Amino acid sequence: MPDTGNKVLNVALVGNPNSGKSTLFNALTGLNQKTGNFPGVTVEKRSGQVRISSLTEKTKRTVNFIDLPGTYCLFPKSLDELETFKTLTEPTDRPDAVIIVVDSSNLKRSLLLCMHVIDLGIPAILAANMIDLLERSHLSLNTERLEQELGIPVVTMNARDKKGLSALKNLVLKGVSAPKKKFENPAAFYHPTIAGIQTLFKSLNDYEAFLVAANSFMITDKKEYPAIKEILEKNGLNSFQMQSEESLRRFAKIEEILKNVVVEGKGTRALRFTYAIDKILTHPVFGFVIFLGILFLIFQSIFSLSEIPMDIIDGLFQKTGAFISENLPKGRLNDLLAQGIIPGLGGILMFIPQIAILFAFIAILEDSGYMSRVSFIMDRLMRKFGINGKSIIPLISGVACAVPAIMATRTIKNRKERLITLLVTPLMSCSARLPVYTLLIAIAVPEMEIGWFNIKGLILMGLYLIGFLAAMGTALLLKWIIRSKENSYFIMELPVYRMPKFPVVAYTMYDKVKVFVLEAGKVIIAVSIVLWALSSFGPGDRFSSLERKYTDPVVVEQMGEKSASDKLASEKLRNSYAGLLGKSIEPVIAPLGFDWKIGIALITSFAAREVFVGTMATIYGVGADDTSSNLRTRMSSDINAGTGKKLFTPAAAFALIIFYAFAMQCMSTLAVVFRETGGWKWPTLQFIYMSALAWISAFVVYNLFK
Repeated sequence: MPDTGNKVLNVALVGNPNSGKSTLFNALTGLNQKTGNFPGVTVEKRSGQVRISSLTEKTKRTVNFIDLPGTYCLFPKSLDELETFKTLTEPTDRPDAVIIVVDSSNLKRSLLLCMHVIDLGIPAILAANMIDLLERSHLSLNTERLEQELGIPVVTMNARDKKGLSALKNLVLKGVSAPKKKFENPAAFYHPTIAGIQTLFKSLNDYEAFLVAANSFMITDKKEYPAIKEILEKNGLNSFQMQSEESLRRFAKIEEILKNVVVEGKGTRALRFTYAIDKILTHPVFGFVIFLGILFLIFQSIFSLSEIPMDIIDGLFQKTGAFISENLPKGRLNDLLAQGIIPGLGGILMFIPQIAILFAFIAILEDSGYMSRVSFIMDRLMRKFGINGKSIIPLISGVACAVPAIMATRTIKNRKERLITLLVTPLMSCSARLPVYTLLIAIAVPEMEIGWFNIKGLILMGLYLIGFLAAMGTALLLKWIIRSKENSYFIMELPVYRMPKFPVVAYTMYDKVKVFVLEAGKVIIAVSIVLWALSSFGPGDRFSSLERKYTDPVVVEQMGEKSASDKLASEKLRNSYAGLLGKSIEPVIAPLGFDWKIGIALITSFAAREVFVGTMATIYGVGADDTSSNLRTRMSSDINAGTGKKLFTPAAAFALIIFYAFAMQCMSTLAVVFRETGGWKWPTLQFIYMSALAWISAFVVYNLFK
């Protein structure tokens, strides 16, 4: 099979939001980029390099496919759309060819971007995706006529089922020439303006000069903008006027094209079903009730469905720790494994079933198209707090992880609304908080059911709602602090409902659990080793003095052998490096009902919130004679040396839960906020206000329950 050349072919995938670009990208590359049946899934460009071959012509070539954020045209309004614009227009980033992915059932909307890309002169292929939706309505697409109208090759396909994928690969390998048609001649309408722009930027052709003028407020720096603005004003134009006039001319041409390539119908069955369901799901009252009902179902399932597998995993780690403790030679290695690494890993991996259930529900909601409806029904409410319906997507994504959720704010066009959303998203309870919540709820709340409902599931749902209410309250405050004259509007496509692809749901569960295990596991092993060392050694001869004291025959006889041994282990931990570290911050956290052990966990949690569980497992494992008892039992029976009472009373447990609900204990989140805002100002303010909110709220809760 001959090679067509050593040069890597760069092929970009462009299209409207929710047109199936990422699904096609995954099919072409074999990668597994996140996909969803709602707009704004891709917020930055991703690439995947593969070797593709053609069986018919026996050729092969290395192709670098680039998945660009969705956009409706080349008039960018947000940061993700700007990323696509720059890739297609800047000479250094421009791909060798473009695959324009369009929704076959909505060609009128999709062809505007297609015409823009064709007029840039980049070699292009039209991938008419979602052809199944068109066929369900007994409509057909005349691809030969569409190729003639557009001047580029056309492939019909269904990326979800990989239909048409081979034909698309063959076209890429065969080589794509520049488009044969031009749809717009901007010099005929804006000649003086085009000429003026070309005096500033010598290398631009007429259409590129038009795009600079029409997008000057978005794409040029402060030095260039005044000169362009002067040219526009001199010719009685502005950027928005040029955009609207050009779009109207293009839509008139699109109408003519559609008459020749698509037989009109009365609407697809999928659309009729969607309209019928939307009357209920987007109802101003019932829509909210159904959404809350879905959340309630999710949190009930997290507790009820995960209980048995969690107990199995927990039991396996307990038995493993006990086996190692009893069978390995006594010494430091035995202690490190049985009291440090095994309890630390077991304390977090037992929550895998809950993480899997949470992500399964999120994947189903995304793939079905329901997420867009949530944005729609929440828009009116969101506006009262200084944000809009698009903000709900990052907020709900924050339930999984704040890092990609903050990146998803790039789809919000208004700068103020994007900044507010970015700052409040970490208040949404992410999956890293879930192990902390469930452990502390299990300690503080007895087994109890109200009818069919598990009380622990109700409390867990309440915690997620508290995070949402805190985000809304903070957004309302920021609404009056952050000033902006920029107008705000909400435009979002509501895709048709689709049956979720359960292999996609299953892979999402597997992928998220894998990331959770690998990322959390690496941190927990590192923290467990360091924490075990800090807990097993102390400064000076403190440990030697304690051993002499509690092994003295008189003391052993007075206290009893087991009591003396337990007291020795407790005093060693208190006087270890870890104990001294925790006691150094104890005065700050004591008013919340916390002691130095919790203080250690609060410090290590800055690596990742879920490390709290692994830290507590290590602390309560160091020096423990019985490694077979579970963490919940050890924590429940622990005594606060300062008060002489149980440490994890309901008051202290709920205070700790609320502290974790509000505190910014995630270095990764702070790093991504720094990257998205371009400085330390906003992440610093975010860390300060969230820490203050966490402390004050925990103080109030502790004193109320106490």
